[in-house]
Amino acid sequence: MPLFLYKARTRTGERVEGTLDADSRRSAAAQVEHLGYVPVSITETQVTASVPKKTADATAKRHTFHFRAPRAAHMSTRESLTFTTELSDLLASGMNLGHALGALSRRKTGKATDDVVPAVRDAIVRGTSLSDALAAHPASFPNLYVSMVRVGEASGALAEVLKRLVEHFERVQDLKEKVVMALVYPGIVLFLGLCTLIFSMVFVVPRFSVIFKEMGQTLPLPTRMLIGSSHFLLSYGWLLLLLLGAGIYAFRRWRRTPAGRMRSDGWLLRIPMIRGIVATSIFANFARTLSTLLANGVPALQALGIVEKTVSNAVIAREIHTARDRVTDGTTISGPLAAGGVFPPLMTEMLAIGEQTGDMSGALKHIGDRYERELDRNVKIFTAALEPMLIVVVAVLVGFVAVSILMAVFNLTSGLNV
Repeated sequence: MPLFLYKARTRTGERVEGTLDADSRRSAAAQVEHLGYVPVSITETQVTASVPKKTADATAKRHTFHFRAPRAAHMSTRESLTFTTELSDLLASGMNLGHALGALSRRKTGKATDDVVPAVRDAIVRGTSLSDALAAHPASFPNLYVSMVRVGEASGALAEVLKRLVEHFERVQDLKEKVVMALVYPGIVLFLGLCTLIFSMVFVVPRFSVIFKEMGQTLPLPTRMLIGSSHFLLSYGWLLLLLLGAGIYAFRRWRRTPAGRMRSDGWLLRIPMIRGIVATSIFANFARTLSTLLANGVPALQALGIVEKTVSNAVIAREIHTARDRVTDGTTISGPLAAGGVFPPLMTEMLAIGEQTGDMSGALKHIGDRYERELDRNVKIFTAALEPMLIVVVAVLVGFVAVSILMAVFNLTSGLNV
């Protein structure tokens, strides 16, 4: 296919140039217009054996620069949400896909969007469908995203599907933020308490231990324990940090293995208080995602396969995979989900009612609403119980330091009075 060098201007008058593949000069001009540019000149160029190697390499590199993004570039969840929202708004306003992507690709954010969006635009110009262009960037656009876009292309309602995608991912992000925010305050309390304790053991206790040693009197048992702990921390604190770092590294390596992830995710579903937050957030996300897919015409079996990959817990993902294998007719999924015993009976019963009434998507939406409310309750219970527990633990540790020093001081002053 011939290679064309084009020079054009943007709608604001800026000059741009690049290369593209096309069957003819007319086709090349159409592609340039599809990018949202006004063609100025289009010249056919050919890289043949007679062309010096350096020139051919330079042309090839220039071509790669225009159409391929670096493999490492990937958009964050927030960047993907922003891109999807803006693309949906542009399409809803009547702009065609090529012009919309061209407008978005010309924006400079200093982030991965600057690499990914132009690559998607260039793929569209070459005749690739939007879903296939997005599928080339799985780190930025997951399988759920691509499947939804493919459905939107087939139904002719791409702008509406993109709007639903934004709503879906915003709900998922809100669920994650609820769980994270539940741990912020307890984490701050624990961190400050540990910092206070370490400061006391490293700087305060050694000063008092020197004074107590000069006095030459027998110290109370709590004081001797405190001074011994302080000396150990000063002498072998580096070893404790090394062992702690090695333990964390080993645990993370182990958790990345299939058996490790299955075991650790199983623990999360059994730990009191934590299991309520983990399970309800996963069930809410499962219901929301499956509802979105089914509402947009994705077949049940394919939808279960997509949801399986979006679930963050390996135990529940394995159960979804097993349930998918049990599905025979491709529509009835409540029975296979209930057979494993992982999903709550109430959830599978509500889903079965939706199957009977022919409104699985609506039933899943109600399930998602229910478990989101339950997640809010579990988060409130967790924070309400954890905060005083951490405060008591920190108070006991810091109080032990203070009481041990005061006991020694009182013991020494009473000895002096005698």
